[in-house]
Amino acid sequence: MNTACHSCDNCGNDLENYCPKKIYAYGSTDYDGTATQGGFSDFMVVEDRYVVHIPDNLPLDAAAPLLCAGITVYSPLKYFELTKPGMHTGVVGLGGVGHLAVKFAKAFGVKVIVISTSLNKKKEAIELLGADSFLVSHEQDQMQELIMVAAQNKPLELPVYALMSGRKVVASSLSGGLKETQEMIDFAGKHNITADIEVVPMEYVNTAMERLMKGDIRYRFVIDTGNTLKAGQEKIAQ
Repeated sequence: MNTACHSCDNCGNDLENYCPKKIYAYGSTDYDGTATQGGFSDFMVVEDRYVVHIPDNLPLDAAAPLLCAGITVYSPLKYFELTKPGMHTGVVGLGGVGHLAVKFAKAFGVKVIVISTSLNKKKEAIELLGADSFLVSHEQDQMQELIMVAAQNKPLELPVYALMSGRKVVASSLSGGLKETQEMIDFAGKHNITADIEVVPMEYVNTAMERLMKGDIRYRFVIDTGNTLKAGQEKIAQ
């Protein structure tokens, strides 16, 4: 996020991510009419209130996804009070976001159930990420233990009467504000939480996107912008 209005109620409550006038770091139009182009550079100028301090013990490449996927899972865990030691929390999907949800939830002392469409991820969920149990979503005999509704790309159809029974709730969350993002990063530093990544050069992006569509990544791609730019500059010098 580049900036926000700093005058609405959301901004006043350190929830710049919900500001109706927020400007994203890329793909948005800034207040002066220019397009925001992200941080794919060797340096960039930002407002100091949008700078997050990364703890010294976290490698920058593996900490970078925490500023996106990390805060995306940390914020709802805190807001919906899913951080009480011993309580059970289900994580649907073990991908770039889901694997961090498991790590953060476990760091809070929560018992984590990973829910996936494939049994193939059971070993990595339990042995590598430390989940307490694993549930295959299409096995009806197991799904009797848990009723789950997950978000999807197309409009979500909800079983209204099933939700009404027992006052079940469907909620959402969008990233987090800067104050909470710093809190998340500090928590990650304390518990040595990083993303599982594969570092790739800029010219590999198209291939990375193809692999991403196939689910062929454990679990986040990180672009090595510095070395990519350095290599380009060396070619120009030649």
